[in-house]
Amino acid sequence: MSETLHTQEKQLDEKFFERADAHIALANGHINQQVQPGLVSNSLMFAAARFNAWISAAGFQSGEEMLSKKKELLDYFVGQYASMLEENLEDYAANYDHYMGVAQPKED
Repeated sequence: MSETLHTQEKQLDEKFFERADAHIALANGHINQQVQPGLVSNSLMFAAARFNAWISAAGFQSGEEMLSKKKELLDYFVGQYASMLEENLEDYAANYDHYMGVAQPKED
């Protein structure tokens, strides 16, 4: 794997969630009556894949070198995505009513 990715894997800086929230806000801004959330999700995943391919390429000296590490790159990115998605799914399940705006019944 490229040295750039290996180094970045260990770095979560103070702006990590700020950048993530900015991307989420941008994606949310594309959702409307004509564009459903699933379509925006597809675009966001494609953009992440394309950006990660570019980041990966920047860490190599040639396309051949990059392709020789393709499996490692895929394992890294798929593993990172799976871990982040699992964490967020568990968070949403634990906080479903709050995140999804489900009204709590009033106690008498």
